[in-house]
Amino acid sequence: MARAPFPRRDLYPAIVERIELADGRTVEYLVEGPPGGLPLVVHHGTPSGAVPFPPLVDAAVKHGMRVILHSRPGYGGSTPHPGRRVADVAADVNAILDEEGAAHFVTLGWSGGGPHALACAALLPARCLGVASVAGVAPFDAAGLDWMAGMDSDNVSEFGAAAQGVTELDKVLTAVAGDLAHVQPGHIVEAYGSLLSGVDVKVLTGGFADWLAASSRYSVSAGVAGWREDDLAFVADWGFALGTIRVPVAVWQGDQDRMVPFEHGRWLAAHVAGAEAHLLPGEGHLSLMSDPGAILDRLVAHAV
Repeated sequence: MARAPFPRRDLYPAIVERIELADGRTVEYLVEGPPGGLPLVVHHGTPSGAVPFPPLVDAAVKHGMRVILHSRPGYGGSTPHPGRRVADVAADVNAILDEEGAAHFVTLGWSGGGPHALACAALLPARCLGVASVAGVAPFDAAGLDWMAGMDSDNVSEFGAAAQGVTELDKVLTAVAGDLAHVQPGHIVEAYGSLLSGVDVKVLTGGFADWLAASSRYSVSAGVAGWREDDLAFVADWGFALGTIRVPVAVWQGDQDRMVPFEHGRWLAAHVAGAEAHLLPGEGHLSLMSDPGAILDRLVAHAV
């Protein structure tokens, strides 16, 4: 269906909403864009939260879409949900869409958000029109994939601890959370260190550095519960089968990614039926999203 473009994001200020779910939890979410626009449900990375990412919102608004970015349980103003699985995000998204009066949506998951976007494809097929998984991790037990091969040592330590359980993971996360809680844009490259490839360092300037610093601070503003729950969910059974997905999916992955290795994207592209693969040389974890216009162009094409 044709949609009129809305090129000025500043016409639609961000609105922070909170809803109470049937189980008593609260979920906070951010809404930006034209009322009545097709919702773009964004699943943030790990760790992060509902912090506006202007390049993505600008690209979405040009397509007339309304961005919905929720903080997963344990992040920001969203109640922790110990023991949650990746699949549990579908019920939260379903409730948010009901609250917003939206029948359909498209979704984008970046990094740790990738599995959550795929969960929406698998479990909300009547509402979900298309998915973009951007630098998203593959299942921990993915057959034929050496899950940690190519990861930076910091991520290897983190997920190795997650595989051992809550106690070991908490030690790793609390050791770095204090620095993230106060990081400023001028020190963001130093804070992320060897997790960043050369191409990621190049794009981490100006507004992008401002956003990553703000996102990093917000990610631990309520402690490490959200981060911990994410990591434990990634290394456990996700609660849905990728083979059941029939919604159009595009998989985006760069070969200079030190956080989520290139082989994760290759594996997902080969194991999600009909997936459109964008396996890009020279792109990293951050650079892939520094100009998200092409990603949203393909996502919107699925929804037409």
